[in-house]
Amino acid sequence: MNLIRTALFLAKKDLYSELKTKQILTTQIIFAGLVIVVFSFAFDPANNTTKAVIPGVIWVIIVFSGILGLNRSFISEQRNDTMQGLLVAPMEAASIYLGKFLANFTMMLVVEIVSIPFLFLLFDFKFLGSIPFFILVVFLGSFGFIAIGTFLAALAANSKSSEMLLPLLLFPITTPILIGVVQATKIILTNMEKISSAIAWIQLVTAYDMIFFVVCFLLIDYVLEV
Repeated sequence: MNLIRTALFLAKKDLYSELKTKQILTTQIIFAGLVIVVFSFAFDPANNTTKAVIPGVIWVIIVFSGILGLNRSFISEQRNDTMQGLLVAPMEAASIYLGKFLANFTMMLVVEIVSIPFLFLLFDFKFLGSIPFFILVVFLGSFGFIAIGTFLAALAANSKSSEMLLPLLLFPITTPILIGVVQATKIILTNMEKISSAIAWIQLVTAYDMIFFVVCFLLIDYVLEV
């Protein structure tokens, strides 16, 4: 219970700091908007064949906007020398990871809530699939990506080239998640007759999320002590 309370306090601290500066969230939303506008110029929104790229565009936005936030989540603590203070404080290292994860995940959800409806609107996309299934896929994909990304951001924070190191570590590990959610999103948005295939992908992503979340949670002590 102490761990959860401390994690919520740290997440609240990060979110309050972001609310004051608006640096990370603004950058993520601007990037998402630029991606959508560029794709709208590259593909004719009036052409039905371009609808096939929308599942990919959704996850391009989520992945690269997520990296922008993950890169700064631990670097800010390193620059202000507050990480050492957190480590010597009477709290578990796992609560630091959980707090950072909750803050990153919340900001990622805000970006998705703003950008995905804008994408559908700009491409004049008529949603014919299942909204609950779509929300579930986006939630699970974001959960796994941010859980692994937060752990790797802590691992890469001590490196001088952390902004370059994080993507190099993150993409190979999260590839199964990205493949699963892109396939599930494509089925849900374009062909609900194959919903059983989408459910199979969802189950795979859920298992992957849970395994890696637990592994990251258990190993964060060693990473933060390095």
